Amino acid sequence: MPKPPRISNSRTLNETGVFHIEEIDLEFANGQQRTYQRVVGSEEGAVLVVPMLDAETLLLIREYAAGVNRYELAFPKGHIEPGEEPLTAGNRELQEETCYAAKRLELLNSVSVAPGYIYHTTHIVLARDLYPHPLPGDEPEPIEVIPWKLRDFDQLLAQADFTEARSQLALFLARERLRHR
Repeated sequence: MPKPPRISNSRTLNETGVFHIEEIDLEFANGQQRTYQRVVGSEEGAVLVVPMLDAETLLLIREYAAGVNRYELAFPKGHIEPGEEPLTAGNRELQEETCYAAKRLELLNSVSVAPGYIYHTTHIVLARDLYPHPLPGDEPEPIEVIPWKLRDFDQLLAQADFTEARSQLALFLARERLRHR
């Protein structure tokens, strides 16, 4: 694998509170120099949880997604607090968004989204052995929790409001993990 280019300089272009946009000056091993722009997330990243209510039933949430200006069906997700581990963050987000906690949490994978210009990692977690345990969240309105049978996998992928790539990937990863158990 080639050595990454050297960052000779970086500067903040904009800081919105949600987004940190920076410009970086790069020098490649062959001497070529370029300036790139990127959106920088937190070092901790985010977590996305695939909750299994039982061996056959997923829990999904429906909440407003500002980026597409509509309500989306997805898995619970949120940012990881500084110093918090992904599994701990996953259980916290699960409780805040579904009112369940999990006795068993397993990291399925850690993924990036558009790594050419976004520095952000999402840790995908499978949550099993759920029990009721609500925590107050920071959402502006109650989140709708929707049980979905895993056998109806294809129908979920066909849903017009189930478009988030991370949730779709998590669905595939969880199904494969559960098949091998």
